[in-house]
Amino acid sequence: MRARPFLSACAVLALGLAGAMLGGCGGSSSGNGIAAKTPNEIVAASKAAADAATSAHVSGSIVSGGSPVTLDMQLAANGGRGQLALSGLGFELIQLGGTVYIKGSSAFYRHVGGAAAAQLLQGRWLKASTTTPEFASLSSLTNLHRLIDAALASHGTLKKTATTTVKGKKVVGLTDQSQGGTLYVATTGKPYPVEIAKSGAGGGTLSFDRWNQAVSIAPPANAIDLAQLRAGH
Repeated sequence: MRARPFLSACAVLALGLAGAMLGGCGGSSSGNGIAAKTPNEIVAASKAAADAATSAHVSGSIVSGGSPVTLDMQLAANGGRGQLALSGLGFELIQLGGTVYIKGSSAFYRHVGGAAAAQLLQGRWLKASTTTPEFASLSSLTNLHRLIDAALASHGTLKKTATTTVKGKKVVGLTDQSQGGTLYVATTGKPYPVEIAKSGAGGGTLSFDRWNQAVSIAPPANAIDLAQLRAGH
């Protein structure tokens, strides 16, 4: 199995997703009149609320490097789990206790590792430490607070838009005038991120919901250890 190309492809996906998120920002707000605050105050309040949360659900589709990326992740304080796909090639991702687990479809394994990888890993999980360089970026996708901080940290001059409704929630929008992304912040409840939306060729949408709901994360059985795999080749 060509382990390095496999891991490199995963790292590119993670880094591309983070970059696309940084192109816009997203949030939600409480019913305390946050829509009347300045854009920077709204972002700060949204980030503070998200950082205090114990879990969230993040989903959506973006375009990174010209390739469509989709994700559906349940994130908690101790890790996360979910599904991602790059150009239609999907894989499952779990992070727990300092270990990252990946389980790709046959097409995914074949595309990134060749026929030998597809045969060896068919229906199996691959695992590695989050300190493994190739897995560091992937592990950030399953860290709730790192993901939120990345989404809200980088933006240009923000312009507040009129209040509206997104996914059934009343929100106020903040548009990044230099990068084009819009952050929607709820105007009821706590100021959690609700949605990041960016139009254009490199755009897409990321949604945030299910804040503080219970998330069950368990390590998959019989995962193939990357360190042992490399030692045997």
